[in-house]
Amino acid sequence: MIIARNIGKTFGELRVLGGVDLHVARGGIFGLAGRSGAGKSTFLRCINGLESYDHGSLVVDGVEVRDLKEEELREFRKKVGMVFQNFSLLERLTVYENVALPMRCWRYKASSMDAKVRELVGLVGLTDKLRQKPRELSGGQKQRVAIARALCLEPDILLCDEATSALDPKTAQDILSLLDRINRDMGITIVMVSHQMSVLSSSCREMAILENGSVACNGPVERIFREQPAALRNLLGEHNVLPPADSRTVTIRIDEDAELAVRMAMELGIEVVLKGVNGNPRPLLRVAEGDYGRVSAYLDEHGLEWTMGGPCARPDPVVLDRFPYHKA
Repeated sequence: MIIARNIGKTFGELRVLGGVDLHVARGGIFGLAGRSGAGKSTFLRCINGLESYDHGSLVVDGVEVRDLKEEELREFRKKVGMVFQNFSLLERLTVYENVALPMRCWRYKASSMDAKVRELVGLVGLTDKLRQKPRELSGGQKQRVAIARALCLEPDILLCDEATSALDPKTAQDILSLLDRINRDMGITIVMVSHQMSVLSSSCREMAILENGSVACNGPVERIFREQPAALRNLLGEHNVLPPADSRTVTIRIDEDAELAVRMAMELGIEVVLKGVNGNPRPLLRVAEGDYGRVSAYLDEHGLEWTMGGPCARPDPVVLDRFPYHKA
């Protein structure tokens, strides 16, 4: 679906991309990680033609992006939707008008436009918000509007640039679940940029880490976290990659795992590490050996189905989010 070979991009004397080689398969959710300034957002903008590239080849759905003329590029962009961290909604427009805006620009018929807007607003769960303006919405609702707008021209690819980083953990998980459903039900290829490992690990099968404008590692998410290459350690820091050796694994079945973990950490005054890969339906919590009894009692009290594993001989391969809360 997307094949990048030796993509290079500079802004004046600053080299932003220094030879990116990447392959994104059709129909999947691909994660792109890296520190600020690594070139993630610039690479996304090259994919949809908003940025040119100085050298290399970038083939998107069989088309070399650099070879497109202006009118061809406009048509091409219809097939590449974009979702931003800051939502990029027009405050003076209603939810209906924000979603309809790209179709108005392309002069869609009023009847087909109306049907499409209502379909997409229903898809993202905001049917009752059609006439409200962005200032009346929560952050999660604004992002749902932005997703609906990105889908209105029926794209084949959806680019998400830090689409959940401005949201709280529960709302972010809701947005990820929505994107998973869009990918599964509509077959849209999603490229997701994020610095949050919990986002990439819960949704992506494949991922890459950019360092200094180049791909430092890429492949299946589980393999990267299992092997823990230098690029992952550089991105997260050693203490965030390896959980404590004196810990047990709690496996629970619950939809709102992040919210529960935070609440439990606060109430018990302990540190909890939330773990899980590729939307595992039985998310893992890592807790210190000394907190075994209190955690098991807490889970029982809240009626959750869970199992407790013994101490691990070697650490599990990924730590997604750490919640250190300590009683005053």
